[in-house]
Amino acid sequence: QVQLVESGGGLVQAGDSLRLSCSASGWTFSEYAMAWFRQVPGKEREIVGAVKRRPDPPYFIDSVKGRFAIVRDNAKNMVYLQMNDLNPEDSGVYYCAVRRGIGYSVIPQGYEYWGQGTQVSVSS
Repeated sequence: QVQLVESGGGLVQAGDSLRLSCSASGWTFSEYAMAWFRQVPGKEREIVGAVKRRPDPPYFIDSVKGRFAIVRDNAKNMVYLQMNDLNPEDSGVYYCAVRRGIGYSVIPQGYEYWGQGTQVSVSS
């Protein structure tokens, strides 16, 4: 049974940093590509960034490039989303997701398993 659990969300001010964690269990972590998505009410879930199964450079959407980083620790079955210089547009529920295979997908339908989400709120 694949399980993903996110943590680390919270309420911060613009310019602050947060690190989200995603703990994985129930499968061989290194065999899956992983991604972080976010969703705000009334909008579709959008990808924030993703990492392949292999240690290639991660993918990020333009709005977070240079501010966000994804760190994957296969030994600990963890993936982290480091978010710096946050702004109110970064607010939302953040989800980690996994898909079997080498490459990542940029759409939610490309992922097989999801965590429950963690709320990030950034005040101006």
